Amino acid sequence: MTASKDQAIQLALQGNWEKAIELNQQILSASPDDFETLNRIAFAYSALRKDKDAVKTYEKVLLLDAQNPIALKNLKRLHATQKTNGSKNHIPTFAALSDTMFIEENGKTKVVELINIAQQQIIAHLMTGEMIHLRIKRSKIFVLDTSDTFIGMLPDDIGKRLIKFMEGGNLYSACIKAINKKGITIFIKEDKRANKFKNQPSFLNPEQPKAAKNSRPSQKSDDTDDEE
Repeated sequence: MTASKDQAIQLALQGNWEKAIELNQQILSASPDDFETLNRIAFAYSALRKDKDAVKTYEKVLLLDAQNPIALKNLKRLHATQKTNGSKNHIPTFAALSDTMFIEENGKTKVVELINIAQQQIIAHLMTGEMIHLRIKRSKIFVLDTSDTFIGMLPDDIGKRLIKFMEGGNLYSACIKAINKKGITIFIKEDKRANKFKNQPSFLNPEQPKAAKNSRPSQKSDDTDDEE
């Protein structure tokens, strides 16, 4: 079976980095100058904490495309990490170090397509699996990359619901799930649920009753001091 880029990306989403490298190398053998495939290989090496291999591979990308934004950004990050913490101690800024990152859990995870996305030159710096930040601004949830650069926003219905939970003590992590010319899809995961919301899911399923969809987190007497 001929290796495909889609298969390689899916393996990365599953956290199967060794197999992802193997498949990407098959693709590279047919197209040695494919810097997108080289970037995926370097990214997988980073996930496996093989920073030296990642650096060498990103440097190969720059020989083909001297201004490649992904290689430049990740090389800078790797060099900074090696100087400050050493490769064994750093905490990567990408997801799926295990195969559990993208496992969907009812009420606790959500795949979301961003709205009002940033310009193409900013999106070009992003990679599948990269961690991102959710920030509350002006009653909206802005999505920022690891350099705190704006990349998009959550749709209003999801954003308004999450703002209440976030301000009430829930914690969430998020990462890039897919990038294409039409937009950016992210994966959001509830990491911690505050006691006041113990029976309230962060995300509602489309098939849930309309009344449940329109409900907001309750504001009982123990919920009067949510704001910090």
